[in-house]
Amino acid sequence: MLTIVLREQDKHFLASLYAAVAVIFAWKGIWEGIYVIPIISDYIGDPFVFLFIGLTMLTFSGLIFKEFDPFGGLEKSTTKIINEVHNHPEKKQFIIKYYDKIKKKNITLNPASIVKVERGAIIVKLAGQKKEIFIPNHRVTEVLYKGKQYWRL
Repeated sequence: MLTIVLREQDKHFLASLYAAVAVIFAWKGIWEGIYVIPIISDYIGDPFVFLFIGLTMLTFSGLIFKEFDPFGGLEKSTTKIINEVHNHPEKKQFIIKYYDKIKKKNITLNPASIVKVERGAIIVKLAGQKKEIFIPNHRVTEVLYKGKQYWRL
């Protein structure tokens, strides 16, 4: 059986696209209703006027940049999945992969070595070392469970 696992970026993009289309359909219904009113349809009945008014309202409200950012919630979802793995009873079955910018390669990490998950980073203490390592959440690329892909960015 073939199962498709969407990347987190794909999920956010599709959710943003869905919300945008829903807003467009709702506005279409409102504006078509306004066309029925004779006073309004005589003066500003041009569809481009309504398009300009709608886009101006969205721009000034900041809604376009806040809600419809397809990649804006990636850090939240990464933190959520790391917390989920960190608190999982079988966390030794997981492997977290992240990209190390200094070594320029992907590194694997056992979630049992995670000390704390903060807002923007994972704090890891490796066995045999006294110092802690801070890994930014945006560097996490994939999570494996029993060798199979569980989540990926």
